[in-house]
Amino acid sequence: MSVDMAPVNVAPVDVAIVGGSYAGLSAALQLARARRSVVVVDAGVRRNRFAESSHGFLSRDGEAPGAIAAHGREQLLAYPNVRFVEGTAETAGRDGANLVVSLQGENIAARRLILATGVVDELPSIPGLEERWGRTVFHCPYCHGYELGQGRIGVLATGQNSFHQAMMLPDWGPTTLFANEVFEPDAAQAAMLNARGVEIESERVVAVDGAKASVVLNGGRTVSLEGLFVASRTRMASDLPAALGCAFEEGPLGPYIQTNEAKETSVEGVYACGDAARGAGSVSHAVGDGVTAAVAAHKSLIFDVH
Repeated sequence: MSVDMAPVNVAPVDVAIVGGSYAGLSAALQLARARRSVVVVDAGVRRNRFAESSHGFLSRDGEAPGAIAAHGREQLLAYPNVRFVEGTAETAGRDGANLVVSLQGENIAARRLILATGVVDELPSIPGLEERWGRTVFHCPYCHGYELGQGRIGVLATGQNSFHQAMMLPDWGPTTLFANEVFEPDAAQAAMLNARGVEIESERVVAVDGAKASVVLNGGRTVSLEGLFVASRTRMASDLPAALGCAFEEGPLGPYIQTNEAKETSVEGVYACGDAARGAGSVSHAVGDGVTAAVAAHKSLIFDVH
């Protein structure tokens, strides 16, 4: 159940969207073109802000992530029925039939709410790893593998998910799995890794060093790499989904908001899209999710009469 809010003495917009990155912008665009009133609340913290370039999104392959988002926002704001609010949504709840999002200095009432709040990556506590995140340390080979030029690649194990990652990565270059004392492949897994040509290093990783991603092992040996992949754990970037009472699912990398095929959450009138509402994501997935959530929210305004 969502929390009841104090009455808001302003006319509600049709849809409020929390999160103005790729999923939120995509959702807002569909609703703007349906001539619905939309407010987008955005704190300006994209998940991929550390990366120099984004790959795999048709027509924008290789562009800077910030440039893609800025261009999308520019196109969106050409529609007079859209308002963009810069700030952090602090609370959300119900005011009668409406949903209310509160941020410093303003309450926004809406008939429907779309959460595009994203996730935060949690990396292993290894010196040198965080400062290379998005540049030579990555989580997605489809986003960054090709640019490594088939050079030597590493996988830093964080658990069982690292087996899947290590099995995939030889398509992008010779691969070494650093077990790091957190993953021990069983006989079947070891055979599969061997068939893919994956080398396994059992020594603990103590640091990541060098201009790219040189892995320093506990015995002092260094393995030079073009890039290092790690299956980061994720957590919700915002407390709003939990505060509203949204149900969650536990994915292989962390919890995400439970939605149906229309991206509707367990809370009536609340939809979710992007990385916060899927087990794993990308720019392309986020944009598609935004379309799905927006169309469903729009249809509900027409057909769901309460």
